[in-house]
Amino acid sequence: MTMSRQLVAPALGVIASCVLLLATAGLDQGVPGGRLGPAFWPRLVLACLAGTCLVRVAGSLRGRSTTATAGPGEAVSDATGVLRDATVAVGSAPAPIARARLGAAMTLILLYVAAAPVTGFPLATLGFVAGFMWVSGARSAPGIAAAAVLGTVGLIYLFVKAVYLPLPKGDGVFEAVTLALYRVLRIF
Repeated sequence: MTMSRQLVAPALGVIASCVLLLATAGLDQGVPGGRLGPAFWPRLVLACLAGTCLVRVAGSLRGRSTTATAGPGEAVSDATGVLRDATVAVGSAPAPIARARLGAAMTLILLYVAAAPVTGFPLATLGFVAGFMWVSGARSAPGIAAAAVLGTVGLIYLFVKAVYLPLPKGDGVFEAVTLALYRVLRIF
């Protein structure tokens, strides 16, 4: 791949991030002083995206790859977050995209977005984290379960307790489960 082709996607990522950052200008109107407003998280994500894209641009300009590599048979995620099967030796060109894994990861993301309003943030996140870990190559059931539970609880505390962000509670029985979980975690 030529250097100019390697620069296009990350440069567009920087431009898109900056444009979207400008679009968050009015989101914090009416937020009391000392509190994080609704623009904080989108701005943080967009700033991280722009930074990551700038690292890719700098790596391309220096002639260095910013793509992660691993040993034979190991799954890695490169700097763009694309899941790959690393079947080549360290230091050589990255392996082609594992299209099945990439498709499964994209499907999980879409299912998560669709499920969160119905099942609530806690259950949707628990399932998403476990499923994404499985797709990414994790096979230890206790490890997956621990990461999913601890990650979900950590995110709940962060978003609900620290940032005061209302998360989807779900519909019907799922709302009851979410509220019961919040009571157990002493969030309500």
